[in-house]
Amino acid sequence: MMIASRRMARHAATALATLAMAAALPAARAADAAPPPFTPPAAGSIPDTPFGKVVRQGEQLFINTPAHAGQFVGNDLNCASCHLDAGRRPDSAPLWAAYVLYPAYRAKNGHVNTLAERLQGCFRYSMNGKPPAADDPVIVALESYMFWLASKAPTGVKLDGQGYRKLPPPPSKPDYLRGQQAYAQYCAVCHGADGQGQKQGRHWVFPALWGDASYNWGAGMHQLGNAAAFIHANMPLGQAGLLSEQEAWDVAYFMNAHERPQDPRYTGSVADTRAKYHDSDDSLYGLEVQGHVLGSAAPPPGGKLRAGK
Repeated sequence: MMIASRRMARHAATALATLAMAAALPAARAADAAPPPFTPPAAGSIPDTPFGKVVRQGEQLFINTPAHAGQFVGNDLNCASCHLDAGRRPDSAPLWAAYVLYPAYRAKNGHVNTLAERLQGCFRYSMNGKPPAADDPVIVALESYMFWLASKAPTGVKLDGQGYRKLPPPPSKPDYLRGQQAYAQYCAVCHGADGQGQKQGRHWVFPALWGDASYNWGAGMHQLGNAAAFIHANMPLGQAGLLSEQEAWDVAYFMNAHERPQDPRYTGSVADTRAKYHDSDDSLYGLEVQGHVLGSAAPPPGGKLRAGK
């Protein structure tokens, strides 16, 4: 009887342990699915070494891009215009979170991209310029800066704060007039009523949001989802969260309902270019807004790099 009781107790204990493990699995899986947190090294801790010298070059290039890579930049933006705090800020497409995910397949060009190719795309679209060669010192410096920011981060893992934190669909369809009102209230003081930004001396303090001095129709920020997520998480500068999600969507719509430089992949037809590269609700390219077909009056890509400009 005593032996049987002991066996029953062991079976009961085993059953309870099994049940406890089963109950813990969903929580463990949820924890596994959650992006891990990561903090990049302090800005002042770049090593005083030959490698650190190139890292500093990448940092300065990132903060003041036209001054250090003007031969590749066609507008007045810096890399840090969209990747805030010198590429360190979470939910602002931080560099440390991007570095660990490349090489990666991108639907935008239909193949696996190296990190160098991804950076080349930034120059072509966001900077409305031309891509440096993959082994150009500009690319090497940027890659080195990204590598240093991602020191000790796990590779191949989406980190918390990666990219732009996606917003749910807005309660109401994004609206030009509501966006215009919100822009005037929250954004114009920095970016100007005409969206052309502000500069102090020769240095641009606040970037242009549309027109020839801004990103072109191929840049990721022209997509409403990216722009709305960036605005909600980061704008107004120093007052993130002031805008509601609906207002962020409306401002993104208003901002991207203005002409900007042509998509470098332009086929000669706005309709065909939209069908090939912009056929989604996320893009206003090729659509009529306020009586104007967007893309139909876009200046050629290249900005300041265009011949004769």
